[in-house]
Amino acid sequence: MHTDIFQCAVNFSEGRRRTIVEALATAMSGFAGARLIDSSHDYDHNRCVMTLIGNADGIRYAVAAAARIAVERIDLRSHQGVHPRTGSIDVVPVVPLWGTEPEQAMALANTIGHTLAEQFGLPIYFYEWSAPVGQSSALPDLRRGEFEAAAQGSLVERRTPDLGPSQVHPSAGFTIVGARGPLVAYNIDLDTQEGEAARKIAARIREERKRMPELRGVRSLGLLLPSRGCAQVAMNLTHPDRTPLPDIYQFVVEEARKLGVGVKASEIIGAIPFASLGGLPPEAVLWKDYKPAQVLENWRSVK
Repeated sequence: MHTDIFQCAVNFSEGRRRTIVEALATAMSGFAGARLIDSSHDYDHNRCVMTLIGNADGIRYAVAAAARIAVERIDLRSHQGVHPRTGSIDVVPVVPLWGTEPEQAMALANTIGHTLAEQFGLPIYFYEWSAPVGQSSALPDLRRGEFEAAAQGSLVERRTPDLGPSQVHPSAGFTIVGARGPLVAYNIDLDTQEGEAARKIAARIREERKRMPELRGVRSLGLLLPSRGCAQVAMNLTHPDRTPLPDIYQFVVEEARKLGVGVKASEIIGAIPFASLGGLPPEAVLWKDYKPAQVLENWRSVK
């Protein structure tokens, strides 16, 4: 690999049909300058995340190859899942890693956005660092109402896309692309089949994150996962350098205890910096299916 390395964790709205998940992974694996370091999918979320590291050319070619499969084979008109979604290729974040700066990540995100709009006719919204001045940069704001709300009419006024057509793609929806800092996707499975417990804990996180430093920037949802027979607190850690996983895990354990509920396991979607573990082993947060490939620093020697 070159020395200018980015991370790109592409989110697709498919987690049930293994043949499509495997086709997406294969499409992203055939380009010099990019490595697929993690692939995860979930039936209840009906979503998969493919995590790439590589240089700008390798990543943009890999994303375009997978986007072609997503647009052709994932139809949001028949898609159901507990995770919010707006597009077949749903969110494309670009993170500067080694030898790269935010401006370079923004340039790569811009290139990817133009490719998806021009080659596949997808409306594109830029978020985080890439958001136009004066417009919301937050992912939850851009996906509010999801695919169904956007598909009801033209994308005009406040919903006007940054690139591409003014109507959603009939089956593939629209895509959100942007450069941002590191983010950790962290989920905790509860030992209960009551979704209300997970929703209460997620609400407590949202209530306390302004007051508690260890919860700053933690976005949370409470979900029911029928295929696993449990409820889940699903989180995005937007400031992972300030919110170590063990602190968040302990908060959830304590809130669950108050509700008379236990914790089954944690999972990480994609890759994380080693510092996110707060100096503790993966077992300290019951990280199931831990793979060394999910720690970014383990890839520095193969750049």
